[in-house]
Amino acid sequence: MTVDTAAYLAGFRRRLDLPALVDVHTHFMPDQVMRKVWAYFDQAGPLTGRPWPITYRDDEQVRLKTLRDFGVRAFTSLVYPHKPRMAAWLNEWTAEFAARTPDCLHTATFYPEPEAPEYVRAAIAGGARVFKVHIQVGAFSPLDPLLDPVWAILAESGVPVLIHCGSGPAPGEFTGPVPIGELLRRFPGLRLIIAHMGTPEYTEFLDLAESHPLLRLDTTMVWTDFSESDAPFPPGERERLRRFGDRILFGSDFPNIPYPYAEAVRALERLDLGDDWLRKVCHDNAVALFDLR
Repeated sequence: MTVDTAAYLAGFRRRLDLPALVDVHTHFMPDQVMRKVWAYFDQAGPLTGRPWPITYRDDEQVRLKTLRDFGVRAFTSLVYPHKPRMAAWLNEWTAEFAARTPDCLHTATFYPEPEAPEYVRAAIAGGARVFKVHIQVGAFSPLDPLLDPVWAILAESGVPVLIHCGSGPAPGEFTGPVPIGELLRRFPGLRLIIAHMGTPEYTEFLDLAESHPLLRLDTTMVWTDFSESDAPFPPGERERLRRFGDRILFGSDFPNIPYPYAEAVRALERLDLGDDWLRKVCHDNAVALFDLR
């Protein structure tokens, strides 16, 4: 059945009396980088065991209009380097993108390299409101000594870090909850947002949330038919989802999703955790975290 995503989301917002959605997990990148990411997903079959078609493979301005037509009030431009001397350049691009895109939360990134503390400080001074780290793609440990001063800066600043550290869709050498637990032991002031609820180590990352009150998780791709067929969320964790309703943030992975955007929200509705939970996850929690009032 064809889904009219804009109409469905408008109805969803009406039912919940929501002014808008806030999506903390969206990707806007320099054009040449985005095309390389899409090429990776085009060939992701051997990695994930199934095709991964990009649903919103459009020009940047079309993608921006699409999000706004879906009722998204604020979103991110998540970027991530896969090699040294790339992060500072990406941060220059995201700063320019945020300056011309007022509804985008100014996003930055980093990589374990000697220059990282300098450009992280510069990004924060320039107004960065969230950082993105991708442990799998970057193929580095979050415990790399070169990152110690970076984590210290971020813990002191309070700027959130959205970190892809779970072992999905394919494990990396440094993915999983153990290094993140050690990172939080060393830097308890960090405001980490665990991407994809830590897929597939859902229980282990919820365990970390139990002992680290600043830890948050995003819903990106979780509970969709696509993800449930490969990494189903454990039904026994439903009560912790309800209990952590103030610390879960809506994310979509737009535009790199293999299904319509509506599915990301419909998956949350299917959890049947109540309208108040949905309001918090889809809007209120991010509004409070990023002071979007």
